[in-house]
Amino acid sequence: MSPSLLDRGRERAEADRLPVTFQQADAENLPFAEASFDVVLSTFGVMFTPNQEKAASELIRVCRPGGKICLANWTPAGFVGRLFKTIGKYVPPAPDVKSPALWGTKAHLHTLLGSKMTVAVESKYFAFRYKSPKHWVELFRGYCGPVLKAFAAIDPKAREVLEADLYALLGEFNVAKDGTLVAPSEYLEIVITKKR
Repeated sequence: MSPSLLDRGRERAEADRLPVTFQQADAENLPFAEASFDVVLSTFGVMFTPNQEKAASELIRVCRPGGKICLANWTPAGFVGRLFKTIGKYVPPAPDVKSPALWGTKAHLHTLLGSKMTVAVESKYFAFRYKSPKHWVELFRGYCGPVLKAFAAIDPKAREVLEADLYALLGEFNVAKDGTLVAPSEYLEIVITKKR
């Protein structure tokens, strides 16, 4: 969804002299053998796949028995979950595509991952910090896949209304009182152990 993030990751790894291999792939059809990894990690990524069941089965497939699947997923009630709902008013999801925020609920995780896993879940918060709400809107319009795609898909008049709705949402979550933006967003930190 956001290939530029892989570019930033490569730059960061190179700057820190870390031997990291970046590979773009389809999360619903990973190009790795079964039981390839001790740890399978997704930070606000796999939750955006259209076929959630297929993506979950791929996470399980490439993880070794006894290995860990570690996820960070936005919750439906947090700032980002509410952002998804706001965008959905303008660009409804494709038929049969479930909300990515479902990955941020314990019940859905248990449904996706089944009985072959031990699931530990902890609620945490990430604070979006920007110079101002306007700064957030400018950056997310240009770089955040769901926001960027929503603005690209609607006409100019609808863009104005969506932008107003985004500012209202930012106003609801912003805890800063000095004109900057500090918007805490709840996410679930999930550590799943694949049973042997």
